[in-house]
Amino acid sequence: MSAPHHPNRTVLTFDQLAATIRDRFPDLSPQFQAGAAFLLDSPDEVAVLSMRKVAERANVQPAAMVRLAQHLGFSGWNELREIFVSRVRTRPEPLTTRARSLVKGRSDNRLSRDLAQAQSHNLELTLAQNADGVMEAAKILKKAPHVHIAGFRSCYPVAFTLLYGYRLFRPSVSLISGEAGTLEMQLRGIAKRHATVVVSFAPYSVEAVRVAEAAVDRGAKLIAITDSAVSPIALNADHIMVFAHDSPSFFPSLVAASALAEMLIAQLLALEGKDAIANLEEAELALHSQGAYSAS
Repeated sequence: MSAPHHPNRTVLTFDQLAATIRDRFPDLSPQFQAGAAFLLDSPDEVAVLSMRKVAERANVQPAAMVRLAQHLGFSGWNELREIFVSRVRTRPEPLTTRARSLVKGRSDNRLSRDLAQAQSHNLELTLAQNADGVMEAAKILKKAPHVHIAGFRSCYPVAFTLLYGYRLFRPSVSLISGEAGTLEMQLRGIAKRHATVVVSFAPYSVEAVRVAEAAVDRGAKLIAITDSAVSPIALNADHIMVFAHDSPSFFPSLVAASALAEMLIAQLLALEGKDAIANLEEAELALHSQGAYSAS
């Protein structure tokens, strides 16, 4: 294991700490990786819970959290935790502290209601973590001469939603889908200065990881829409948008991920301004004139 770094000497904000952890994550031990992942994925809880509770939530021993803090260059847990406390203090509005609340004690006839409550909670958490990040991601995409979007299996609808809405007012957007075994061919279209958006959550699809790696290798900007700041598609990303997906159902909820795609589309349209409006009007007229919609 590499020698401890000392981020507290230079890292003054949560974002800087997160960048340091992401950079060093592959070299951490499995216990440290579990603890570090929880720090980045549940920062609100770190700010309000005891160290033992944080360790319990991260499924590691309490001593591992102390050693992780020291390994990162802090004198102890309290010094590391202060970064998370400061993050909460500096937010303009208080955010939910129910991050670890799961739907419990439900009966079969309450499943639909429990699902709705979980989805609402996911949206709340996702908005809390990405309130400012949507604008940052939109600025990256706006500057790129071409944008590639990828999402596979259950993440395909999220990626397609982003593609469809974005293409209505910007032509230079394409979907990486890998149909008929053409993934390698499509990856060759990613070029330097392009931007690539990849959507994926655990267990992460091999195709999503390959797209993310290709974007980094080719010098394109990478935006990860994912469930963890240390997911395989996030570790080398230029910008990360984390979504919550808790659900009482057998399958994770993608409502919050879809909401991020919709928020990103709206922000992009606002940034593009008059040119986007003109393109949107042209696309809308073409759809109507070509009979894309029923007259009834």
